[in-house]
Amino acid sequence: MEITFKNCHKYENGCFKTGSFADTLPGKGVSVSFSDCIIIPAFCDVHVHLREPGFFYKETIASGTAAAARGGYTDVFSMPNLNPVPDSAENIKKELDIIEKDAVIRVHPYASITKAQKGEELVDFDKLAPYTSWFSDDGRGVQGESLMELAMCKAAENGQMIVAHCEDNALLFGGYIHDGEYATKHGHKGICSESEWGPIKRDLELAEKTGCKYHICHISTKESVELIRNAKRRGVDVTCETGPHYLTMDDSMLEEDGRFKMNPPLRSREDREALLEGISDGTIDMIATDHAPHSAEEKSKGLKGSLMGVVGLETAFPVLYTELVKKGVISLEKLIELMSINPRKRFGLPETDDYCVYDLNFEYKIDPNAFLSKGRSTPFEGKNVFGKCVLTVCDRKVVYR
Repeated sequence: MEITFKNCHKYENGCFKTGSFADTLPGKGVSVSFSDCIIIPAFCDVHVHLREPGFFYKETIASGTAAAARGGYTDVFSMPNLNPVPDSAENIKKELDIIEKDAVIRVHPYASITKAQKGEELVDFDKLAPYTSWFSDDGRGVQGESLMELAMCKAAENGQMIVAHCEDNALLFGGYIHDGEYATKHGHKGICSESEWGPIKRDLELAEKTGCKYHICHISTKESVELIRNAKRRGVDVTCETGPHYLTMDDSMLEEDGRFKMNPPLRSREDREALLEGISDGTIDMIATDHAPHSAEEKSKGLKGSLMGVVGLETAFPVLYTELVKKGVISLEKLIELMSINPRKRFGLPETDDYCVYDLNFEYKIDPNAFLSKGRSTPFEGKNVFGKCVLTVCDRKVVYR
């Protein structure tokens, strides 16, 4: 298959080169040509929920990876809140079998930190080592300090990574959106910022003590940014991610609709500004979508009653390009680092020649009905964005066009 690029901009070694390019892929296929596009390294998302096995009515490996390919991703990391939980070799093999059969891109499964994600007993890190190097109880925080320290010690011993959803259950008090002005004005129960930054503070001290490779999921508060910034200055082996919605939205933009409900919640404008500063100065290492599909019925009950989670694989780059790059907040090169280069480097993935092609001049309105994901709930529904993925190549195969 012959692919030609005319008057395109190709990212190589940290910068763009403009000109005409060509690629020949194995196998037969109709020749295609693109013009006035960008050719960039395919994205890597270290935080997605593919819901299979166990919750195929929300998403499947097939639908989730098709959505990822449509967004320009060729590597995704699947979270372990599944049924069965991948807390043993037997259980993670079940997930790997589906991945091998149905995935159109590479999927890297997490094992859980604790058995059945109950936060009571550690999994066998040694027996899971042949299948994964990454451990998370995402969807739940590990509440016990001594248990988390034991997990970090074992991970450090094996060269594995702890990937933490930081949330103190004792500080939730039934909250479901940020404990800010919107919650007060509309009579909603709020989630305080300390429920996130408190466990982060604890875990950073443990990571420093144990020498564990530690990654923090979906940070959303200004205090979290400052704690991580200071830990990095001390030499703690820590990285973190935030999501597109936390960088481009805050709780002043909430509506009484389940598509605005996720965990952690949209925080204040001051928190969003701190996240953007963290992106700019390198405190925040990468952007991950926390793609978390639910059924339409599960997301139809407003802010209070809907389940937490929104989809993001098919909207991440267009939203970030429109809101951050076009508005001069960060450069396109910086966005590529955050979505492609940094996550692969931190999570130890080999270099790849995968790429995606985006038409940055294409303007459109986000329509969830066009998603390949089974999930349709996004706070960006109806938003005008620039940037359409027109091609994704993974392992020298076209996986989206």
